[in-house]
Amino acid sequence: MDHGHLPLECTAETGDPETSRLRISQSMGRWRTMIGRRVLARLAISNVAPSLEITHLDVLDSIRRAEPEGEVTVGIIAEMMRIDPSRASRIVGEMVTRGALRREASQADARRIIVVMTDTGQQLMAEIQSVKRSVIDSVLADWPEDDVATFSHLFDRFVTSFEQVCTTREKNTV
Repeated sequence: MDHGHLPLECTAETGDPETSRLRISQSMGRWRTMIGRRVLARLAISNVAPSLEITHLDVLDSIRRAEPEGEVTVGIIAEMMRIDPSRASRIVGEMVTRGALRREASQADARRIIVVMTDTGQQLMAEIQSVKRSVIDSVLADWPEDDVATFSHLFDRFVTSFEQVCTTREKNTV
């Protein structure tokens, strides 16, 4: 049965694999629009640090995600943000000027410069994350906790698999 022309809420919850995949695709389209407009990041910035740009948050978030793997360089930040290293360096420089980041010599190789989040940067990330959590809490306010727990695992699994498929396909096209 072709549900492509029906609004999302009109598709029956039959468990039909085609209907389920269509629902995911439609939801991803709506989600992509919100993500593309950076709705959540813009809201967080306007509430916490109106003088920042979204790319500043992206750098901080890249560092937060990369730090568990080891020292973070501008090259790693550029790769994670999928931007030119010179652009990443400029953004890092802006955040150093703002006191959110600092550059220092690597402990493993003193010839290499790493980027470290300062206490100011960590506080800024905590405030941004708090705003984001508040929005998510509002969205999930009427959900049963079992649904929230199930969704959190399934959504993370979906995003992780999506990243892996995209990374594999990007490597195969190069």
